[in-house]
Amino acid sequence: MWRCPGYLARAMAAGASGFIVKDAPPEDLADAVRKVYRGIRVVDPVLATESLIHGINPLTAREREVLVAVGAGHAIAEVAKLLRLSEGTVRNHLSAAIGKTGTRSRSEAAAVARERGWL
Repeated sequence: MWRCPGYLARAMAAGASGFIVKDAPPEDLADAVRKVYRGIRVVDPVLATESLIHGINPLTAREREVLVAVGAGHAIAEVAKLLRLSEGTVRNHLSAAIGKTGTRSRSEAAAVARERGWL
């Protein structure tokens, strides 16, 4: 089952009253709609648990930009040119993002950040 905890945080921050995954059984979806209509906040329990485990997005806006560019297949020099940064600054942002995602490479960091809904 595909879940993306970062989307939950963004939806709640945007004012959503409920969040349920699209593959939820129809009866759960109908029940969620009724609860939200009555003013009760509804959150998919598994997604809520995953959100707690992964925590809030630790990446800065610039780290996210760098990871998006890297995830699109750009080399460090291309990312630097695209974002108008020095190559050293791009490497620093990548290093920070790798540390925050607990990964070993820039491609892994981009993949983990994407899976967690941080990008």
